Amino acid sequence: MSTINWYKYASPASFYGLAGKMIPGFAALSGILFIVGLYIGFFVAPTDAQQGEAYRIIFIHVPAAWMSMFIYVIMAIYAGIGLAFNTRLSSMMAQALAPTGALFCSIALFTGAFWGKPMWGAWWVWDARLTSQLILFFLYIGFISLQAAIDDPKRSDRAGALIALVGVVNVPIIYFSVKWWNTLHQGASINLTRAPSMAHTMLAGMLIMALACWMYAIAVTLYRVRLVILERERHSTWVAQLLKDMK
Repeated sequence: MSTINWYKYASPASFYGLAGKMIPGFAALSGILFIVGLYIGFFVAPTDAQQGEAYRIIFIHVPAAWMSMFIYVIMAIYAGIGLAFNTRLSSMMAQALAPTGALFCSIALFTGAFWGKPMWGAWWVWDARLTSQLILFFLYIGFISLQAAIDDPKRSDRAGALIALVGVVNVPIIYFSVKWWNTLHQGASINLTRAPSMAHTMLAGMLIMALACWMYAIAVTLYRVRLVILERERHSTWVAQLLKDMK
């Protein structure tokens, strides 16, 4: 019985091919799950007794907010591994993750504003949760901008890793802000230590949407890291041969 040698996929050249094989599956799963999740959230889930129909934006807002935090942590881990062990693929993965994390963070901020207007009467308040989420968005933009501004990949990876590792402190602040400070933002509806405070249909729709976001993030990150690999390895023999075969 043959076994897969996973260590060989730490090489950008080997991972490039593996990523290409995985992208279609994750992309298809994300499309299916998005359709199912949005259908449940907007057509099947019951109307909220207090917030009315306006609450349905949480089926987009909450998964996007989760993903913005999760992706930043994963990005920081990859960047930290690249900084500590000088592994090229880890730094490439961190670079590929950043735009998707920034996208989810911006979606969370915009949908939060559309939810806040009917609930609070204002598009934006300097609430602890909102402010720390905005800081997360600036950290993403700072990471992306710094890497784009430095031509030397090794220097840009080191600089980006420092931002990512320092900024990861903001993630628990976002999560616990509603507990640590008196904020307008409502508390978590899903908690690992107690039963969820929402209808099962609502919970199912939200979890399916979160899974759809994960599948999308994986597919897009794999697609983007392939582009990063080609850019950084453009002087390698295998890239030259690949481009030659594509012509």
